[in-house]
Amino acid sequence: QVQLVESGGGLVQAGGSLRLSCAASGRTFSTYAMAWFRQAPGKEREFVAAISWSGGSKYYADSVQGRFTISRDNARSTVYLQTNSLKPEDTAVYYCAADSSLVAVRSKENVDYWGQGTQVTVSS
Repeated sequence: QVQLVESGGGLVQAGGSLRLSCAASGRTFSTYAMAWFRQAPGKEREFVAAISWSGGSKYYADSVQGRFTISRDNARSTVYLQTNSLKPEDTAVYYCAADSSLVAVRSKENVDYWGQGTQVTVSS
């Protein structure tokens, strides 16, 4: 069982940055692939970024490639999402996800564990 708690969201102007964090409980954090998803009002939850258990493989949605960076610290059982050059269309609730499979963690239908989400609002 893995419990995930996100933090770091907030209100920021367009062009600004935020660093989201996701703290995981459990002693097996280092064996899980981790991901970030987001959901804007009236829209479906969408994949943002994923990282393998070792951090050696990373994947990004086209919409955030070059602006967002996912990373992890297994000693702290935490995964991060550095968001730069934020746009109003990045406004959403951002969710942390965990799964034993790097393939499954990129699909919202297959994720094993979800956090409660953190709100990111980007003003124009």
